[in-house]
Amino acid sequence: MYERPDGREKSWNSRFQAKKRRLVGAVSIRAVLDPKVFKAYDVRGIHPTELDEDGAYAIGRAYVEQFEPRRIAVGHDMRVSSPAMTEALTDGAADAGADVLQLGLVGTEMLYFAVGDLELDGGVAVTASHNPKEYSGMKIVRRGALPVGGESGLLDIRDRALNVSGRSATGTRGRVEPYDIWPAYVERVLSFVDIEAIKPLGVVIDAANGMAGAMLPPVLEPLPIETVRCFFEPDGTFPNHEPNPLLPENREFIVAKTLDERADFGVAFDGDADRCFFVDDTGEFVPGDFVTALLAASVLEKEPGAKIIYDLRASWAVPETVERAGGVPLINRVGHAFIKHRMREEGAAFGGEVSGHYYFRGFSQADSGVVPFLLMLELVSKQGRKLSEILADYRGRYFLTGELNTPVPDVALKLQELEERFGSEGEVSHLDGVSVDADDWHMNVRPSNTEPLLRLNLEARTPELMERKRDEVLAAIRS
Repeated sequence: MYERPDGREKSWNSRFQAKKRRLVGAVSIRAVLDPKVFKAYDVRGIHPTELDEDGAYAIGRAYVEQFEPRRIAVGHDMRVSSPAMTEALTDGAADAGADVLQLGLVGTEMLYFAVGDLELDGGVAVTASHNPKEYSGMKIVRRGALPVGGESGLLDIRDRALNVSGRSATGTRGRVEPYDIWPAYVERVLSFVDIEAIKPLGVVIDAANGMAGAMLPPVLEPLPIETVRCFFEPDGTFPNHEPNPLLPENREFIVAKTLDERADFGVAFDGDADRCFFVDDTGEFVPGDFVTALLAASVLEKEPGAKIIYDLRASWAVPETVERAGGVPLINRVGHAFIKHRMREEGAAFGGEVSGHYYFRGFSQADSGVVPFLLMLELVSKQGRKLSEILADYRGRYFLTGELNTPVPDVALKLQELEERFGSEGEVSHLDGVSVDADDWHMNVRPSNTEPLLRLNLEARTPELMERKRDEVLAAIRS
């Protein structure tokens, strides 16, 4: 029933290999591995000036030498550089002695699923997620699909990789073989919903020429919905718009198309399809914290009393919805590594972040973009109301600024100033940056992991108070 899109896979691989041959013939491949490509949660840099194939080989080898996994999975997205980068990374991992299952063209969540479901020792998704077309990158996980980040071994991999010279096996080379994860993946994501409960809704889907275009067709096949499928052809040059729906300019298409089609809602995916973003039937964007609240209620309907993780930037809508639904809301610092660790620690059923990452215990505690889409279909079908009507209560009670970023010359000093200025108005927390929780408004100001920026998220019980406190805090940050 669920066939792997082999025709598409073959056509894309042949095109990628042709591109690779042209590149190799045109330039001499040199080792490029800029230390700055190692970020807080993953590897990302411009190909080939900051990260090239020999750099990928070094990372693959360093990863295996650092964690000593026996069996890993490796998959890649649709970027032009991804097949060659994946081949090099696989060579490095195999040369260091690991057996490698080649998943081929897959979304990042499919790599997470494979590592968890097959009980592998780790894996790597070669992807630059939502970044522009010139980027390459990697998301690295250990056993259980636990992420490898700056605080959990990624910097050790960096140090080892920077010392790799040349390509040669250090002992017995690991085996490399293809593996088809598609049937098991499709079965798993569909298991999150009652297909019989889903009504023939009309939905616009913007795949942004990313991985969602390859992943969704076998998932959509058994569903009764009517879809308008836009930019489903995977194309790493992103000819229509960048695959980052968090930027308003990249949402213009899905908003207009949803209105034009008079759809029940629209959904847009990022490049590697591990995040999805919704617009309602009126074309209005649905903030990630409101989506978290809706999905939490859906999960709690199936698992009463479950624990739900949410990040500290989120609207009061999340904990208040969870409590009304009989669940246990648990606040957490931002970042997938911290959310996934807390989910395991608490046995939580679901976790959500404002940024559009949604985590599920039944999916190796990993984030998925496809499962939230399916849950939203089920939720709207069961409620029998338009999504805008379902959201009306939230929009009338919770007034959010969204995330507002401001460059500052001294992050630590400015955070101290903000605490001194606003701390007396409510309870202060330092879980991640500085948070102030008052009776009728709250805020979090946290530093960027990569830039001298402060990120403000603020909410109030009335729009007037939200605007006044927003302006006061921004004036203090920018003074």
